[in-house]
Amino acid sequence: MTSAVSPARALVCRGCGAEFPLAAQHACYECFGPLEVAYDADALKKVTREQIEAGPDNIWRYAALLPAGQDPADRITLNPGMTPLVSAPALAAELGMTGALWVKDDSANPTHSFKDRVVSVALSAAKGLGFTRFACASTGNLANSVAAHAARAGVPSIVFIPSDLEQGKIITTAVYGGELVAIEGSYDDVNRLCSELVETDEFEDTAFVNVNVRPYYAEGSKTLGYEVAEQLGWRIPEQVVIPMASGELLTKVDKAFSELVEIGLVDAPANGWTVFGAQSAGCNPIAVALHEETDEIRPVRPTGIAKSLNIGDPAAGLYALEAVRRTGGWMDYADDDEIRDAIRLLARTTGVFAETAGGVTTAVLAKLIKSGKLDPSKETVVYNTGEGLKTLDAVASLVGPTHTVKPSLRSVREAGLLG
Repeated sequence: MTSAVSPARALVCRGCGAEFPLAAQHACYECFGPLEVAYDADALKKVTREQIEAGPDNIWRYAALLPAGQDPADRITLNPGMTPLVSAPALAAELGMTGALWVKDDSANPTHSFKDRVVSVALSAAKGLGFTRFACASTGNLANSVAAHAARAGVPSIVFIPSDLEQGKIITTAVYGGELVAIEGSYDDVNRLCSELVETDEFEDTAFVNVNVRPYYAEGSKTLGYEVAEQLGWRIPEQVVIPMASGELLTKVDKAFSELVEIGLVDAPANGWTVFGAQSAGCNPIAVALHEETDEIRPVRPTGIAKSLNIGDPAAGLYALEAVRRTGGWMDYADDDEIRDAIRLLARTTGVFAETAGGVTTAVLAKLIKSGKLDPSKETVVYNTGEGLKTLDAVASLVGPTHTVKPSLRSVREAGLLG
């Protein structure tokens, strides 16, 4: 894939550093390590704040920092991005924080999760590579996004999900009319099958966003770092708390901050930034490895309500560990009851109704403060990656009407509702 204006120059192995042409390739032929996009440093340094600020109110304002989509005609997109950065003083007060606290609320994207960012970049790259069908392995949000992007573009789609996915996420994928295949197994089983399918002749025309075009897909997550810095007045927050499934989102937000500093768009905080990771207790292999002071990430069979984070064999786990260790951060995890409580806490104090992944992040924020791992006096951003309406079952039994009254003034008065 080539583009006269794309800053992308090659794919590079995150393990051995081997370089490959820009193509539909996700693993290194030398060591089988994962690939990521490498950029022309001189091209990136030409990007200015003014250029970005003059762009559209979506992720494509950062097109000059991305591997695809520089020409609007080449994009497959729902134009996600520029989601709210919500000031959260009431939540900060409840948690005993004195520094500014912000919630980056990506539930405001078109299909109500951050996956719209990565899918827009991946499928724009896929279009340039000549693919004519779109696919993915998904725990739900990615399935929603791929199906919706394909429908908008008039391109066939086929998405693969675990059969026990939340009903809300099944419906919000199926409604777009593409092929939806439920697999009797975990997400890791689904992902393994898709890795096999991508090698078959029957799927040679198909872009699996998180398999054969994964390097481009992952770059879309950087826009969550770019946006936070821009929304804070072109500065990087001192601390961020990020949910982890594969671990890729965490690594790419950290990469975005590094890029912004390297190309001169922002200054690093005086003491740098600190990255914290959040997992559910039902699927916490990255956090456990950190706690045990090892690089061995032992795969697990996921359980628990935070299904969007249920990747038992996380592909970017080692790189998430590296980012957290390098920045002096930490990882922790929350059980189902803590997740449910945190969903309600976040909603009550900020007006943000998060899916279970957002509950994980909020619960882990509280734990990090209590354990002394996160400094409550520093400016902190927590990431909510999805919409609570997709995971209603998580809190359905815990909330409801506070009163039931007859349709009369007397009944309202007797219920003590008139003051």
